[in-house]
Amino acid sequence: MNRTDPLVLGIETSCDETGIGIVRGTTLLANTIASSMDEHARYGGVVPEVAARAHLEEMTPAITAALAEADIRLEDIDAVAVTSGPGLAGALMVGVGAAKALAIALDKPIYAVNHLVGHVGADLLATGQDGVSEPLEYPTIALLVSGGHTSLLLVRDLTGDVELLGETIDDAAGEAFDKVARVLGLPYPGGPHIDRLAADGNPKAIRFPRGLTLPKDMAKHRYDFSFSGLKTAVARWVEQKQDAGEPVPVADVAASFREAVVDVLIGKAIAACTDHGVPRLLLGGGVVANARVREVAGARAAAAGIELRIPPLSLCTDNGAMIAALGAQLIMTGHEPSSLDFGADSTLPVTDIQVH
Repeated sequence: MNRTDPLVLGIETSCDETGIGIVRGTTLLANTIASSMDEHARYGGVVPEVAARAHLEEMTPAITAALAEADIRLEDIDAVAVTSGPGLAGALMVGVGAAKALAIALDKPIYAVNHLVGHVGADLLATGQDGVSEPLEYPTIALLVSGGHTSLLLVRDLTGDVELLGETIDDAAGEAFDKVARVLGLPYPGGPHIDRLAADGNPKAIRFPRGLTLPKDMAKHRYDFSFSGLKTAVARWVEQKQDAGEPVPVADVAASFREAVVDVLIGKAIAACTDHGVPRLLLGGGVVANARVREVAGARAAAAGIELRIPPLSLCTDNGAMIAALGAQLIMTGHEPSSLDFGADSTLPVTDIQVH
């Protein structure tokens, strides 16, 4: 197997996107994503059984499209990489099954990897003006914010040493966006709609709570997140307006809610950088598409002398390219392949970078 510049096909099915990516070393060749979001929108959230069935239907067409985009044949790949967890169990099983089938049929090694660490690996595929990726320096703090995860990581080595500093103890940031959107009568997924409305609102109009930021909370949960109380506070505020027969200033509510989320996310991430003496912050996950998240992160990182890294938005949401990138890194650093005994692990800890 080519260990210096491996050609890797990555499969990602942890939630509602069927992601197939192909990389050669750190060069991105294909990034195909088939989303079943429209089907879930009817239910106001992701339905695990619907997601799993959509992965089954989209898997072969997505692989075919990625091969065409990369202009390679399936036989050309050096290895298969796949998300083993964390994520929705049924959805993960589809990807794991497909990856094992490919590995056996092609007689290629397989690398079962961690979805969250994959988000960090996506940054390696960010190409500069000359088409060469900027190497990721270690250690780095990584803030991963998506529909199902809000995690703060200390990455000392992408393939060997990732520490979980903190995570959400209830709703993830993306879930809070979806639930508040529902309160405001906005469609699923809520993030883009709240982002659009917030642009016309006053972020200081309403002072919503910042979860786990009080001194007593910071002692025990310095790097943890909680958005359940914020979601409830928004719902109660809107209810009071409605009960009083007053119009709800939707743009102001959206802007004030978004500001509360961003304030906590970036505040805790910058604190982690400062506490650990790490002058680098990497953002990943679908919520990074939020304009205010990027804006505040840029301003606060610059003020603190911290380098901010954000992968291209197409690599922030769940995708197969990040999984292929992590697989390629494991190969290039001499890690042995996974056995075929591994399964889907919906609660896979972030410290398990590769499942053997």
